[in-house]
Amino acid sequence: MSNPNITKPSEGQVDVRGPRFAAWITTAVLALVLIVAVFSVPLAAVLLAAQAVVFALGAAQGPRRSPYGRIYAAAVAPRVGPAPELEPVAPLRFAQLVGFVFAALGVLGFAAGSPVAGAIFTGFALFAAFLNAAFGICLGCKIYPLVTRFVPKSAPTHPNPTA
Repeated sequence: MSNPNITKPSEGQVDVRGPRFAAWITTAVLALVLIVAVFSVPLAAVLLAAQAVVFALGAAQGPRRSPYGRIYAAAVAPRVGPAPELEPVAPLRFAQLVGFVFAALGVLGFAAGSPVAGAIFTGFALFAAFLNAAFGICLGCKIYPLVTRFVPKSAPTHPNPTA
């Protein structure tokens, strides 16, 4: 049963605490990948692949429907009260896409027999996740406005082409 005291953000916005919660889990998973890589590169690759799936789901479905977003919504949000601040979803989805790229490259590095490459790409993703978790700085979100400048906007369609 949902708590009536919690405000529901619109579809295009989320509670800022949700992505930071997800970033803490991501930080822990990526740190674990680096630790495990010292002992078992194949296991590190599997753990990183699982995190890559989480990133992919976050990029495709948005932060609310990602696995960590669902955990936040079910277990944390009802206990912490209304959102003090909202943030837009689009930059967060882009950040998840960037995380996916780094995680996928890390998996490829581990799978190709290059644990150094796997660790480097995992380290990049870990750095970004930790910045978001600890300081609220989302690197992907900061890059998003720059990327959108270079993406061509589709031409507006006119309902009546003969008009």
